[in-house]
Amino acid sequence: MSVVVNRFRVARQLVTRITLMPLLVRAGIFLSALVGLLLAYPVEVLRDQSLVVPFVALLPAVGPRRIWPTLVVLLTAVGWVLAIDGYGRPVALWRLLAVAAALYLTHTLCALVAVLPYDAVVDPGVIVRWLLRAVAVVLATAVLGVLLVQLAGVGGEQGLSSVTMAGLVVAVTVAALLGWLLRRR
Repeated sequence: MSVVVNRFRVARQLVTRITLMPLLVRAGIFLSALVGLLLAYPVEVLRDQSLVVPFVALLPAVGPRRIWPTLVVLLTAVGWVLAIDGYGRPVALWRLLAVAAALYLTHTLCALVAVLPYDAVVDPGVIVRWLLRAVAVVLATAVLGVLLVQLAGVGGEQGLSSVTMAGLVVAVTVAALLGWLLRRR
């Protein structure tokens, strides 16, 4: 019984010491995870799971250093595939970009809050710069994605296999460059 009482005291102390900025970042994690899940899953599935989805979206905000962010990303991807293959929902570019942006924001905000103590006093400029970098990445990815989708449509229904191969080469090159930069440290 003393273990339960101890954990309750630690949790109460944690709640009383939390500061505004880490709490706001955690709220951002919850919102971005919730938006990603709501956009990925078909309405028919969400109608029956009205309490499960907010609970799942809350998990990475509560435990960003644990497996919860990965679980939410995987569940969102499963929802996307389920909506496309299982329910025949057509792929809409706006929805794809919105889900990708929500997943990236969830990921990057979890990375930020994982290194922030609950009681950290953080200058709002730090959070603003972090969010501006995240928005820049999302916008650059969206622009590149739209350009690649337009380029893929050049070949008609079949597309261009050379464009697919070029995309694969770019992905492998970026992965190799990141690996080289990591080893260089």
